[in-house]
Amino acid sequence: MSVAFRREGDDEHLEPKFEIPIPPGPNLVTARGKALIDARVIEMEARVAADLDETALKAAKRDLRYWQTRQVTAEVQPVPDGSVVAFGTRVTFLLNGKERVLGLVGDDEADPAAGLVSFSAPLARALMGAEEGELLPFNGREDAIEVLAVDAL
Repeated sequence: MSVAFRREGDDEHLEPKFEIPIPPGPNLVTARGKALIDARVIEMEARVAADLDETALKAAKRDLRYWQTRQVTAEVQPVPDGSVVAFGTRVTFLLNGKERVLGLVGDDEADPAAGLVSFSAPLARALMGAEEGELLPFNGREDAIEVLAVDAL
């Protein structure tokens, strides 16, 4: 029989499982972000230690590798003074006539629904270094953002 018609097993036809991608750049975190990462490592270690089937165990080990990498590379940043928009600050601003409040945090701590965005997001990068009362360009428009207030998270 030809090799083309022989089937060794179903595993060779499954989609490959890749590692969880690590965001590029430094792993800046707030003290809260570091605590969240530490908690995720403990959670994943417990999942790996649990009696799981082979597929769930592989997924848990993959997640554990990701969180351990994030834990080891975490760079806890000092609390900013709040005089300028920086990592770890909360900024209130006007964008397209709407007032918004965002906290600038690390990649793993970001939660847009809770008003926390990654420092590497385009809007966060546009705000970095701004002071209260400053007008900033964004999305091809000059003076698109007006910074109303800045304070530490």
